[in-house]
Amino acid sequence: MIITKNFSFTQVLQFSGHHLPWLTIWMSSVVALYEFQDNHWMFIPWLPVSIIGTAVAFYVGFKNNSAYDRMWEARKIWGAIVNSSRSWANMVSNFVDDSKLNESGEKGLHKRLIYRHIAWLYALRSQLLQPTPWEHTKQKGMVGIYARRYQRKFGLGLINDEVTKIELQQFLAEDEYEQMLAASNTATQIVYHQGKDLKMAFKTGAIDDFRHMELQKLLNSLYDHQGKCERIKKFPLPRQYANMSFIFVGIFIFLMPFGLLPEFAKFGDFGTWTAIPFMVLVAWLFVVMEIVGDYSENPFQGMANDIPMLSLCRTIEIDLLEMLGETDLPAPIEAKKGILM
Repeated sequence: MIITKNFSFTQVLQFSGHHLPWLTIWMSSVVALYEFQDNHWMFIPWLPVSIIGTAVAFYVGFKNNSAYDRMWEARKIWGAIVNSSRSWANMVSNFVDDSKLNESGEKGLHKRLIYRHIAWLYALRSQLLQPTPWEHTKQKGMVGIYARRYQRKFGLGLINDEVTKIELQQFLAEDEYEQMLAASNTATQIVYHQGKDLKMAFKTGAIDDFRHMELQKLLNSLYDHQGKCERIKKFPLPRQYANMSFIFVGIFIFLMPFGLLPEFAKFGDFGTWTAIPFMVLVAWLFVVMEIVGDYSENPFQGMANDIPMLSLCRTIEIDLLEMLGETDLPAPIEAKKGILM
């Protein structure tokens, strides 16, 4: 998540400046063709080109609105995870009677249930960071190279990355750690084990029927949150919208100089050459609109525009450990170069 109020000129260039050279080359080539080859017959009236540009703008706007909806829904889901996590720790601490568990030989259930929930948070985060075929890290060429370099820069990886291994090992029991890490869906199995512990607590009388049902409902809500995240992660923005938008922008950029250049030629001998920076600017605006939506449609790929899951996990971890009365707390995640991960 980008936390700076405004983009600097350097950030704008880093995000989209690499498109300026090829746009400049294309526009300059068309102007040179017009000036030196006298191929004026190749040029077309501006009116039909402007109609295409208007249609493309509406189409790109629809795509960007859809991408924003996906990103905002993902943030709302993680906001619900924050609320459910605090409720879980509060209910576990106040609903489960430790004294009865001590009599039956079970100890530390409060801590185990809360620690295991923290492990669930980090496991879910790692699973959501696993790349899918349509995300940027899986692409070939410069797009994929840049995305993978970016993730290495911020220390992101899959479920077996160092951060996740440390967190899972710290918060899962020794006999559970390897079992959970080897599961096909670690987060799902962690919540399942939470339910088994609640069943044990109910059987031993450490929790009554009503409170057991309330805690189980909260576990079900965690599955609900997880399923919503997986839906966004595993179902892309329909490619017929995402890809056709890119094609339409390309068509407009290809046609634009053929329709716009004759209009600038009316200003005299140097009018055609002054058209180059203007046409590059217009084309660049369309390209930026396209890539803003492109980088916003996948909120769990570990890029600058994504949900700051690591920061949210750490915030929840601190809150839950304080509820347990612990004082040795980890430090909050700090933004790096204006980006909070």
